Amino acid sequence: MSFVSKPRFHHPRLPRNALGLTRRDYEGAMSTLCAGCGHDSVSAAIIEACFELDLPAHRLAKLSGIGCSSKTPTYFLSKSHGFNSVHGRMASVATGANLANRDLTYVGVSGDGDTASIGLGQFAHAVRRQVDMLYVVENNGTYGLTKGQFSATNDRVSVGRKGQRNAFEAIDLAVMAIQLGASFVARGFSGDKDQLVPLIKAALTHRGFAFIDVISPCVTFNNHFGSTKSFEFVRDHEHSVLATDYVPYHETITASYAEGEVIDVTLHNQCRLRLRKLDSDYDHGDPVGAVRYIMDRQAQGEVVTGLLYLDTGDDDLREKLELTSRPLNSLDEDALRPSPEVLESINASLR
Repeated sequence: MSFVSKPRFHHPRLPRNALGLTRRDYEGAMSTLCAGCGHDSVSAAIIEACFELDLPAHRLAKLSGIGCSSKTPTYFLSKSHGFNSVHGRMASVATGANLANRDLTYVGVSGDGDTASIGLGQFAHAVRRQVDMLYVVENNGTYGLTKGQFSATNDRVSVGRKGQRNAFEAIDLAVMAIQLGASFVARGFSGDKDQLVPLIKAALTHRGFAFIDVISPCVTFNNHFGSTKSFEFVRDHEHSVLATDYVPYHETITASYAEGEVIDVTLHNQCRLRLRKLDSDYDHGDPVGAVRYIMDRQAQGEVVTGLLYLDTGDDDLREKLELTSRPLNSLDEDALRPSPEVLESINASLR
């Protein structure tokens, strides 16, 4: 990681959001990733999304595991809370922090190795429990820190930098997230900021587990001809299911549900995600149809991007556990210790 801060000087007329902050206020340390790495574009998209949403950095917690992707929280929102956990264990730390303090917005940044290999079990249970967080996977199909071995998300048809073949089928994390019960599932491309920023904004305001799989090419080990995670391949084979925009709740919207026009999906905080329906038979609320669509397009060699699935009706983890509305870390002894009358009622119910 880098502990080198960016120069604090900036132009006095930089645009400011409703909090009076500029985009520079949402930046982090200087990146030490390879020049051109897709992960830096993801960091820039997160910075832009938080700036546009007027999120105060001290109300956000960023978490990560191990890998190139897990270094990136150092490079955005330097004034937010942060926790860099061990390999594959970010989801457990995020779950505990989320239950302890419900007043923070949680952003977990992981990689295809950190999530789809050593952390697969951790990821699966965070999804099925509906932990209220944004979980971003920066997916490059390779282990960059250990010099380019195939990861579990690399397609079998993909060819390594030295011509080696992949012997195993890929794990599609977006399909898995839908099947496990995530209530917001999207896929983006680090090279498509116009699509990625609205997706991040919508995910940050979603209540429940929001998952974004971002194809983020590794320019050093997996950006060659024959790689299905390269900039060139994704640009040539990207298929966007929806033209995506994010519309705050206070803006007036006039739209109908007709094919080719705008669809507005109301989120729990009364913000809306504006979707332009391109495929007449695509339904973002149908999990079975979403999985089938992803697999069908994958068989045609296409990478599906956009909002793949959305469910605004499920409870998040805190609601499932029927926790108090107060953050657990703020409960004092009186709140935690039941009175004699309460203990007596509990004992009576067990007799």
